[in-house]
Amino acid sequence: MNDTMRAAADFLLSHDNYDILTHDYPDGDTLGSGYALCRVLRQLGKNARVITTRLPKDFVFLAQGLEEQSFDTQTVVSVDVADEKLLGSNREKYLGKIDLCIDHHEINRVDAPLKCVDPHASSNCEILFELFAEMGVPIDADTAACIYTGVATDTGCFKYSNTTSKTLRIAAELLDLGADAPAINKVMFDTKTKKKLLIEREAYNSLTYCAGDRCAIIAVTQDMMKKAGVNDDELEGLASIPRQIEGVEIGITMREKEPNVFKISVRANERLVNAAQFCARFGGGGHAAAAGCRIKGTLAEVTAKLRETAEELL
Repeated sequence: MNDTMRAAADFLLSHDNYDILTHDYPDGDTLGSGYALCRVLRQLGKNARVITTRLPKDFVFLAQGLEEQSFDTQTVVSVDVADEKLLGSNREKYLGKIDLCIDHHEINRVDAPLKCVDPHASSNCEILFELFAEMGVPIDADTAACIYTGVATDTGCFKYSNTTSKTLRIAAELLDLGADAPAINKVMFDTKTKKKLLIEREAYNSLTYCAGDRCAIIAVTQDMMKKAGVNDDELEGLASIPRQIEGVEIGITMREKEPNVFKISVRANERLVNAAQFCARFGGGGHAAAAGCRIKGTLAEVTAKLRETAEELL
């Protein structure tokens, strides 16, 4: 990792005019990574912009103070993107054009000449924290807030098994650098809209079990979302619900993204089941404890496939 970290640092220092790609349905880690890298590159006097399919309202603060820049793209970097198909509507434009891939997923399928991938890192932002140190760039308070957001959200506010002593030391340094952890944690973990409570109730009502109650599945359909009046911004955090149930080893959340197309989020007890390998059966991937994929079919058909796989693995 030291060699690839040095190579990535040298690359970022020697190029300019950056498009920074985040993954579709962006979360705190990909957005925190994107805006942290954008801030550091601009601090070095370079042109940089974050390319994202959308910026959920809870994450608008990450881009605060960053004015739009217009320039001809020379360099493309992806952050927290495990596969080019996860670029969503940006895929066609950037397919085969990524110069540097920075990622922390166990399975990475991005086609890039230079990769800085560490599957042992708690988050992509943890890699960036070290990368900035390798570049010799000081981290200001706004950048620290971006990095902290990614680290905190990908570790479940430091609850998940990917949290290491190294992760906690980095978080402590970020606080010393000016990251407002209490304010960020309140927005990320302790604030819900009334609409989000409505969709959570719908999700709980959909709960089913299989594999001797060791697998729990919840589903959110487009009809449910329409009934609750919510969009994708209100669905963050739903994936943790099934896995919180006592005795459940695999928690599965199904989100209907378009008619008969479901985005699957899997949370697993990695000592028994590898979530990434579970999702790989359906063309997805991720981490041992948390992974995702997409499956086409009706609610009943997709549920049956997931139940069959869970029962086989358990």
